[in-house]
Amino acid sequence: MKTLVIIPSRLSATRLPGKPLFKINGLSIISHVFKKAEEASIGEVVVAAEDQEIIDDVKQNGGQAILTKNYHKTGTDRIYEALQIIGSSNIDLIMNLQGDEPLMDVNDIKNLNNLMMKNNSQLGTLASNISNKKLYQDQNVVKVITKKPLDKSNFPEALNFIRNTNGEKKNIYHHLGIYCYKLETLKKFVSYKQSNNEIKNKLEQMRALDNKIKINVAHTKYSPVGVDTEEDFVAIKKIMEYKS
Repeated sequence: MKTLVIIPSRLSATRLPGKPLFKINGLSIISHVFKKAEEASIGEVVVAAEDQEIIDDVKQNGGQAILTKNYHKTGTDRIYEALQIIGSSNIDLIMNLQGDEPLMDVNDIKNLNNLMMKNNSQLGTLASNISNKKLYQDQNVVKVITKKPLDKSNFPEALNFIRNTNGEKKNIYHHLGIYCYKLETLKKFVSYKQSNNEIKNKLEQMRALDNKIKINVAHTKYSPVGVDTEEDFVAIKKIMEYKS
């Protein structure tokens, strides 16, 4: 089976505008993510962005990038436009890696890809244990509730995605920003209108669940910090500069 990795990106993020081009160790966040995806060696990697500055940056750093329209409501809608430009004749799986998670573990990307193939799943994602109790109430941290307890050997179904747990703690995990779609599942997903749950919770994965598309969840050991706020950026910068 052949996988294509597409990384959606845009400069106009509501909470932290311009973040894809913020630099860590002299390299933009989007180019860090691109290189991480290449390191996973699961297939060709392309960035899909609505801003020429992102395209230029990725290309300058040796990556491939496609300019998309600026009206997309979600990253998944954006990657589908990029896929149409590339052509999908020999693609089986599309990995949608968020452009603001430079700390995503390469082995987790590989594992998700392998589990998708092994289980012939429609759609897969990743989640980790919640170690900090504060995260249960943090609206910025998306949680996933799974049918069965999550461990490193299984790939259970997601029942729901939430921002606030309201005290509920059974089979609740920290959801990470990565999706792997079967080609026909991605086509189906973008053909549906945004669902009420998706709009209300600002969670595009709800469109899948609301339209009876099953989502399977793989376990990761660590929760990488995504860059949503200035504080996140400072924290990630420290970690990455320390590592290098």
